[in-house]
Amino acid sequence: MTNSTIHFLLNNKRVTIENIDPNLTILQYLREIQFNTGTKEGCASGDCGACTVVLAELDATDNTKLNYQSINSCITFVGSLHGKQLITVEDLKDGAKLHHAQQTLIDNHGTQCGFCTPGFVMSSFALHKHNKKPTRAEVLEALAGNLCRCTGYRSIIEAALTESVAVESDTFAQHYEQTVSALTELQKLPTPCLIGNGNRYIAPKDIGELAHELINEPKSILLAGGTDLALSVTQNLAIINSLVYVGGVKELAKIEESDSEIIIGSALPYSKFIDTLHHYYPDLGEMIERIGSKQVRNNGTLGGNIGNASPIGDMPPALIALGATMTLHRNGVERTMLVEDFFIDYKKTLLKPSEFIKSIQIPKPLAGQTLKLYKISKRFDDDISAVLAAIFIEQKTQNATGCIDNTITEIRIAFGGMAAIPKRSPSTEAVLKGNVLTQTLIEQAKEALTTDFQPMSDVRASDKYRMTVAQNLIEKCYLELQSKTIETRVVNYA
Repeated sequence: MTNSTIHFLLNNKRVTIENIDPNLTILQYLREIQFNTGTKEGCASGDCGACTVVLAELDATDNTKLNYQSINSCITFVGSLHGKQLITVEDLKDGAKLHHAQQTLIDNHGTQCGFCTPGFVMSSFALHKHNKKPTRAEVLEALAGNLCRCTGYRSIIEAALTESVAVESDTFAQHYEQTVSALTELQKLPTPCLIGNGNRYIAPKDIGELAHELINEPKSILLAGGTDLALSVTQNLAIINSLVYVGGVKELAKIEESDSEIIIGSALPYSKFIDTLHHYYPDLGEMIERIGSKQVRNNGTLGGNIGNASPIGDMPPALIALGATMTLHRNGVERTMLVEDFFIDYKKTLLKPSEFIKSIQIPKPLAGQTLKLYKISKRFDDDISAVLAAIFIEQKTQNATGCIDNTITEIRIAFGGMAAIPKRSPSTEAVLKGNVLTQTLIEQAKEALTTDFQPMSDVRASDKYRMTVAQNLIEKCYLELQSKTIETRVVNYA
C-alpha cells in the first residue's frame, strides 16, 4: 500500500503535498509554492551554499533524538522531505528576537549584499545544534560549502565561532518533544508516493519493497542523495519520469562491523560513516572531508558515488586499492564482487536491470598495511578531482633487529581521472611488488605508469599534466613511507 502524498514539517507546521512534479527541488518548492524567498538560488548545482536549509530527522538508533543536518536545497528533490522537518531561515527568530546564528553575524559585521547570508546562517544553525562551542576547524568545515562573493570570511567565521552555550533555547528546542512525536507519527504512514505532470516518485521502506518496485518498473532511476543526479534536472533540464528513493530503506542506511570488515549500506550518507573510516584509514577519512561540502556529504552516499560510475568519482579508486567488495541485490537474489570488477567502460557497469547496490564491504587493515590517498583539484574544498591516486601497500615488519623491512609483499595502485573508468595500474604494481623500495625502483615504477594509462585532456587538466602528477604522487608516497620508516627506527633504537 502506498500513500500518494508527502508529509513533513515545514519549520514547526505539518505540511502535506500532492500532485506536484517529483522533479521539483526543495528550493523551487520553497520559493515558488510556499513563497519563502529567504532561501536563495545561486548556482543550482550545490556549489555556493546560498540555498542551504536544515533537515531534522529521527536518529536511526535512538528515535527520541533528532539529527540536524545542513543540505543544498537546490539539488534535493522535494519527495525526500517525507517524514522529516524542513527548517528555513524564515522561522529562526523568536518573535522580534533574532536567532543566535543571525545575531552573531550582525554583531561581527558578517554581511554585505546579504545574498549569501541565509545560507551561512543555516550552516551555523546546524553546527550549533550539535556543538554549542565549536572549534575553528569545525567552523571551517561547516562553512566550506558556503561562498561569499563580496568579501573575505573572517567576520563570518568569527560569528560562527561565537559559542551558544548560555544562549536561550530557540523555538525548535522548545518544540523538541512535539517534533519528535510528530515525526514518529509520520514514520508510521504508508509508503510515500508522489505523482505530478505524469512523473512518479516512490520511497520504499524496506529492501523487499525496493526489489519489488524495481522488478515492476526496471527503467526507474534510483535516487539516494541526488547530489549528482539532480544536476541533470537543474543544469540540463532533464525530466525524470520515475524516481525510486532509497534513502528510506532501512537495510541500506546502516553501518556494521565484523572482525575483518566494515559493511556500509549503499544509501548511508558520508557524514554517518566518515568517522569510522577515519579511525581505520586516516587518509580515507581526510579525503572524504574533501568530497563536496558538508551539505553534500550530509546527502551524498557511497552507493551513489559508485553507481554513478564517474571516472573522477573519489571513492572508487580508494575502494579498489583496498580490495573492497560490493553486494548487489535483485529480487531476493544477491551476488558479491570486487568493486574493481564493477566498472566496464565510461558510465557503464555490471549492474543488471532491476538490480541495485546493497552494501560495500571494506577490509580492516592488518599489521604492516597502509593506505595513502592523494586528491589533486584546483580548489582544496568542495571541488572535483583532476587526478586521484590510491595506493595500498603491505610491507614486511619482521626483522632480527626490530626495524621495518621495506620489502613490498602486496600492493594495489588505483587512479581516478586517468581513464574512462577508475582502474588499477598493473604494470606499476608489478615493478614494485616483491622488492625493497628505492629511488631507482620508484623511477622504474613511474615509467611503467605510462604503459597503464593514456589520460585525456579536458577542462580540469591536460593529458601531460595528469600523467606527470600521477607519476609524482607515486614518488610522494615513497618519500612519505621512507620518512615513516626513519621515525620508526628512531623509536626502536631509543
